[in-house]
Amino acid sequence: MLTPGILRSLILLLWLVTAAANVQAQNSRAFSAASYLERGNQWLAKGEWDRAIADYDMAIAFDAGAIAYYNRGVARQRKGDLSNAVSDYNRTIEMNPRYANAYLNRGAILYGQGQYKAAISDFGRAIEINPRDTRAWNNRGSALSDHGNLGAAIADFDEAIKLDPRNAEAWGNRCGALYRKGALDAAIADCSRALRLDAHNAAALNSRGLARQEKSELDGALADFDRAITLVPQQAVFYSNRGGAWLLKDEPGRALSDLNRALTLDPKLAGAWSNRGVAHLGMSNFPRAVADFDQALKLNPRLADAYCSRGATWLAQGKLSEAEADFARCRSLGGTPKPEAERLLQESRKRLSGRTVRQ
Repeated sequence: MLTPGILRSLILLLWLVTAAANVQAQNSRAFSAASYLERGNQWLAKGEWDRAIADYDMAIAFDAGAIAYYNRGVARQRKGDLSNAVSDYNRTIEMNPRYANAYLNRGAILYGQGQYKAAISDFGRAIEINPRDTRAWNNRGSALSDHGNLGAAIADFDEAIKLDPRNAEAWGNRCGALYRKGALDAAIADCSRALRLDAHNAAALNSRGLARQEKSELDGALADFDRAITLVPQQAVFYSNRGGAWLLKDEPGRALSDLNRALTLDPKLAGAWSNRGVAHLGMSNFPRAVADFDQALKLNPRLADAYCSRGATWLAQGKLSEAEADFARCRSLGGTPKPEAERLLQESRKRLSGRTVRQ
């Protein structure tokens, strides 16, 4: 029989062995988590998204913490698995509500999906955590601009430029917002500054081209669109915009070539359908013009210019009631029929009125 003293000694010894095993297990788990996390990072740097994700899965299984969820989110985002990337960023933020990069990355996905309010909220949270992060100011400015709040967008781009005066992207983005606000000279100045900082900024070339086109500086606009297309030859909107410039140069054939290319690259680009309709109108191909305007309005029922242009097409065919309906819709959306279309509309009304009187 064991004496009480020996029994106590055995119990203490067993407890120490168990405690040591627990410590060893905990150390082993921590080591494993760190090992998988590190190897996942190496795969991530090499662009091996699936291998990185597999290692982050193991790191998470060993309780690696918020960073493993965040890194797996990055890998999933780069792979294009956006819904799962958002889930990982959600979990990261739950574990660490001050993880600014998780807000930035989640905001970028939401912005790309057109969820502007949610993106603005995420970028705003990143700014609260780190007010000197130019990415957050620039990104929120972009979301605000696309959401239609141009004044607030410009203020955010101002702050990004103040924090980093050599941020070509922020200069280019402010240029785009100024163009949409109608401040054409200021827009051109900002885009020119962006291009001095980064001659390969295709977005700045495109925005400057649009501002120059609005000022009827068509040769300069075409030169900017040419350079933008050279830099990013798969960007549909650049071809669409250059097609619009060719239309203003009264070159419907060259416009049609660019617009066909734009629609090959992106069949859902409503502006390209509308511009191509104008090209067909300029070549007196009225059925094709109407079909293109119809498609543009199917994709974007609030595209005022498409209503105005379709109205002009009806008018050219002598279809006065259809033309009046489209012009009325164009005006209700803030558009303005071209003066020559308005003049032709009035003349058509007078002719119709004259025929009615003679009867």
